[in-house]
Parts: sequence; structure tokens; C-alpha cells
Amino acid sequence: MKLILAIINRDDANAVTQSLTKAGFSSTKLSTTGGFLMAGNVTILVGVDEEKVQSVIDIIKEHSHSRKELIPTTTEMSYGYYPSMPVEVLVGGATIFVVDIERFERV
Repeated sequence: MKLILAIINRDDANAVTQSLTKAGFSSTKLSTTGGFLMAGNVTILVGVDEEKVQSVIDIIKEHSHSRKELIPTTTEMSYGYYPSMPVEVLVGGATIFVVDIERFERV
């Protein structure tokens, strides 16, 4: 058994969770905040058998897209730095962790 933790942009969350459900995978969606941009993310948890891990990752990849966004000058970046002009950053995509599960119970 494996636990897949996928951190995705909140704009992609509904498409990912709907596609996972349609493919027969149960998931849990948690609202999270990224550390760099302090922007809203979603962390999706999916428990699956080892042979289904790639199917879940493929669904996440299909619906999590990277895109460029401009951060306005009023946004504070790390350590109190305020840029004088908008800064273009890459957001979206997915960060995926796959971890072993020693024990799983559904009660």
C-alpha cells in the first residue's frame, strides 16, 4: 500500500479530484499554503495499492499545469523584500510524494 501526497495549485484542484473520483480513486483534499508565495494550494491524499500509483500520478499530471503569473509590487516576498516592479514566477504543476504505508484500516 502507498500513500500519494500531491501538492497542487488551488486552480487545478477540482479537475484533479473529479478525475480521480471518475477513475475510481478515493481522495482527501486539504487546503494548504505554500511557503514562498504564501499562495493557496491544495494537498491531495490518495491511498492505493502499489500497482495503481502510476495511474494516479498520470491523472495528477494531466490536470496540474504550470503557468507564469505576475506578482504585484504590493506583495511582500521573503524577508520583507518588496520588489519595485511585478515579478514573473512559475506557479502550478504538482509536487508529488509517494510513501510506504505500514498499516491501513477503513473503519
